Amino acid sequence: MINRRTFSKAVGLGTGAAAVSLSGLRANASAATAEQAPGHTSVPALPAIKPGAHTGFRTLKHVKAGVLDIGYAEAGPTHGPVVICLHGWPYDIHSFVDVAPLLADLGYRVIVPYLRGHGSTRFLSGNTPRSAEQSAIALDAIALMDALDIHKAVLAGFDWGSRTADIIAALWPERVKALVSTSGYLITDRKAQLEPAAPAVEHNWWYQWYFATERGKKAMENPDERVALCRYVWTLVSPNWSFDDATFQRTAQAFENPDHAAVVVHNYRWRIGLVDGERRYDRYEKQLAAQPPIGVPTITLDPALDPFTPAGDGSAYRRHFTGPYEHRTIADIGHNLPQEAPATFAQAVVDADHL
Repeated sequence: MINRRTFSKAVGLGTGAAAVSLSGLRANASAATAEQAPGHTSVPALPAIKPGAHTGFRTLKHVKAGVLDIGYAEAGPTHGPVVICLHGWPYDIHSFVDVAPLLADLGYRVIVPYLRGHGSTRFLSGNTPRSAEQSAIALDAIALMDALDIHKAVLAGFDWGSRTADIIAALWPERVKALVSTSGYLITDRKAQLEPAAPAVEHNWWYQWYFATERGKKAMENPDERVALCRYVWTLVSPNWSFDDATFQRTAQAFENPDHAAVVVHNYRWRIGLVDGERRYDRYEKQLAAQPPIGVPTITLDPALDPFTPAGDGSAYRRHFTGPYEHRTIADIGHNLPQEAPATFAQAVVDADHL
């Protein structure tokens, strides 16, 4: 999940005055772009799609990249412009199961990797620490791009995926053509994490404090309790999403990864300063502690029913984005935006690519 300090103003599930429904409206707006001023590229409008129209990916692959053997889904033409979609926790590649074909139909090559500790992604060595500081996950994505000979891509994500994409855009902007970041600027400020937030915000982060205990660690290490916990989180952070058992079970298989519990627990304990990261990542974390700006073309998305979304119009993090920029608040949608509103998310990817 995301950064509690970034969203210290989030005190409930209110949609906020700025919320608008973009599921169909944005496609209509995009259809009018042929009337833009000369020199602007027309932006394709995506068709409406019912969430859950797809249940899986046609192509699943593996590649050795950095410290991992990364499992990933791929859709679209091999030589198309690349979009890399990055999931969060407790989710997996199926968050983009409807997004990927929409983009592939427009000619994009869509890459959707399992993050470390998820699905078919494995560590190459048993000696590699099962750590999950933010820069480690970002460097996994860079290693994937290198292994697939991808110099530059549009990055789009939510939750851990937004943070990962934000980090790459901030530290390696030459690798990012454009960015779609759900919930805004999520680069973790560990120093700020040491300070208390508003009570309602702390309440939203109950599982972070749970994972800080041995009791929470044991729950994550127990397969049945882990699945029950993850499903409960889904219901809390996406209150309008009526997912069925089959939808959840497709993702829950990713939690069977032998390193899942260790990676997730380390990530949340590391954020609040309870454990150290690996020394190999220290120099990157030092850069990230300065909260570096992001200058690549960016669209930020705030799901209005996500308990971690602050009320307002994205102004809380606007200063971090210094390049071409657009913000959208999505009404009636919760935390897992790409799976709950795939056409809206995919349209944001296309629009960011044309900023």
